[in-house]
Amino acid sequence: MPRYLYSAIFYCLLPFILLRLLFRGIAAPNYRKRWLQRFGFYTASDLSKETIWLHAVSVGETLAAVPLVKALQAKYPDYRLLITCMTPTGSERITAAFGDSVDHSYAPYDMPDAVARFIQRVQPKMLIIMETELWPNTVAACYKRQIPVILANARLSEKSARGYARVTSLSAPMFAQLTAVAAQHGDDGTRFTALGLPAEKLCVSGNIKFDLDLNAQIRKSAEALRQQWRGTSRRPILVAASTHRGEDEIILQAFSLIKQSVNNALLVLVPRHPERFNQVGNLCLEAGFSLARRSNNNPTDTADILLGDTMGELMTFFGACDIAFVGGSLVANGGHNMIEPAAWGKPTLSGLSVFNFAEVSRLLAESGGLTLVEGAAPLAEAVIGLIKSPEQSQQMGQQAQQVAEANRGALERLLTVIDNSLRQ
Repeated sequence: MPRYLYSAIFYCLLPFILLRLLFRGIAAPNYRKRWLQRFGFYTASDLSKETIWLHAVSVGETLAAVPLVKALQAKYPDYRLLITCMTPTGSERITAAFGDSVDHSYAPYDMPDAVARFIQRVQPKMLIIMETELWPNTVAACYKRQIPVILANARLSEKSARGYARVTSLSAPMFAQLTAVAAQHGDDGTRFTALGLPAEKLCVSGNIKFDLDLNAQIRKSAEALRQQWRGTSRRPILVAASTHRGEDEIILQAFSLIKQSVNNALLVLVPRHPERFNQVGNLCLEAGFSLARRSNNNPTDTADILLGDTMGELMTFFGACDIAFVGGSLVANGGHNMIEPAAWGKPTLSGLSVFNFAEVSRLLAESGGLTLVEGAAPLAEAVIGLIKSPEQSQQMGQQAQQVAEANRGALERLLTVIDNSLRQ
């Protein structure tokens, strides 16, 4: 009964959901495209192969899925991989990362008819969901059809757990119907079992985001970019990555303080969402800084700030910088992936809002590889200290890298869970 009520509410809200898509399409026109896919109208390219369906809601989950997808392609060459997401930026990342080696669609809205239509057209052998993008009707539809559902690289914050606990009559059956959960940490696993996941379905696998592959090509690209940005004056480079609304202003205030002490510093500012690129660029100009844009390949010799207004280059940016700040953390957004700069051996800074990466931030902070700051002045002070003390900066980067290396191996444990479920 609770799921039927949930479905009825979803159908009632559908006009507002579509209006939101139209509204978002003003700033990001791709939100106005491919609506039929969101209602399950997807045509499979090849039904001669069995399909593994992997869902990654947006950019962060897609990036986390890259090593998993490549491992699945190597391990199961006779299967076709279909990757779904919910956002245009996620869609762009899927296309950029995998090209035509996988099939791709938007995921259907969690309405019984849309989900049933999609499953009938795709006929998946398994559904792998990245992190915590759980939908009751989708899980129930797969369970009814005996399609295994794996929650991979799963995380569940205390805040999210409290939300699920408020609707136990809806969420508990959903958790019980999952085939397996590969959790990032024991605390995540405890929250899943408290919400109804049978203990025998839980595996604490670790975080596959530690299993990064910094291959020779990306290292070469990062070094070339570093030399270009530093120039003959060997200017220090700060990357502020994945920033959100309300956070850029704080970073710009901090950068003003940094420039008073280190006049030739370069800030590479990378907003999280492409629709904010122009807005953030205007903020930089209004703050009195000279601005270059990555998309225009502007020279950075005389620029104070380089706006990272491209997609898919952030890992290279981390490799090219001296100091990394990871955004979504000076505002109450929960933070983003600080494993990436750590893997490069970069001293890493973050705000205090890190609940999306609670265990990762704890490991890095305890090792000395991550410093948490609150506000513009502490951020500026931390950056200035690292610029003026190369030894401290190098040590901090090494400590971050040691944590990244020590926590590899989650991917192999996750593949074991997937293999066991496919064989059932």
